[in-house]
Amino acid sequence: MAKATKKQALGRGLSALLKDPDNDIKSVEDKNADKVVGNIVELDLETIEMNPFQPRTSFNEETLRELASSIRELGVIQPITVRKLGFNKYQLVSGERRYRASKLVGLETIPAYIRIANDQESLEMALVENIQRQDLDPIEIALSYQRLIEEIQVTQEELSDRVGKNRSTVTNYLRLLKLDPIVQTGMRDGFISMGHGRALINVENTNDQLDIYEKIVSQSLSVRDTESLVRKYKNPEAPQETPKKSTPHFANKGGRELSDFLDAKVTIKANAKGKGQMVVPFKDEADFQRILNLIKSEK
Repeated sequence: MAKATKKQALGRGLSALLKDPDNDIKSVEDKNADKVVGNIVELDLETIEMNPFQPRTSFNEETLRELASSIRELGVIQPITVRKLGFNKYQLVSGERRYRASKLVGLETIPAYIRIANDQESLEMALVENIQRQDLDPIEIALSYQRLIEEIQVTQEELSDRVGKNRSTVTNYLRLLKLDPIVQTGMRDGFISMGHGRALINVENTNDQLDIYEKIVSQSLSVRDTESLVRKYKNPEAPQETPKKSTPHFANKGGRELSDFLDAKVTIKANAKGKGQMVVPFKDEADFQRILNLIKSEK
């Protein structure tokens, strides 16, 4: 939760910066422009106008109400994108459904990415640099990939070259955005891993997906246990596997954090009482020294 609060506070600070008429940002060369491009800003909905060139002209009212209900409960998970037209005046680039749903529930502000005239290159650089950060959760990475595809207009193949990832890796991240918003939030908060999310994608029914998600969290199920549950859901007549004893939630969560920090796949084994061991693999002497230096630096 602290992470989300920090981002929200940052957005409010940038919002105040954009409302300063003496320091209006008109181009990427202006002072403080670098603080805006690539960051999330809380904008007043009343300052945003619709895009007259929006190719989508009709919106399903039922799905719009469902999105509005989700936003009422969870907030706007994926920021919209706007183009700066003038002082405290913006035009919607993408995210019209989120914009409309936010107005339906009476929100006054909405998180947004701001584009400035002629800032295509700067935006791309900011997004690619953002993706390279090691503290991003899988949903943040997926959203960044999606923004590059939509706004820079690249294919998944071209995107994989720009960010230095295999195309299959990019595809796996993008598929996470098909998950229910509650499941996405659980992944962002660290309750489940990307492996859990990839298994849940195969469950198309939202209610069933959420039921399995609740079991993962309440029972601290491993990714393998989750995959078994999903297989049983898709084929109820198949013989059920005998689930292995689940690793405690604290060990699973800590193992993921340690793997991210050390950039190595840490293996955690622990019993129900919390006793266990961890294994940190290394490729060679240089990699061993790298990991050792990281551990020493945290003393």
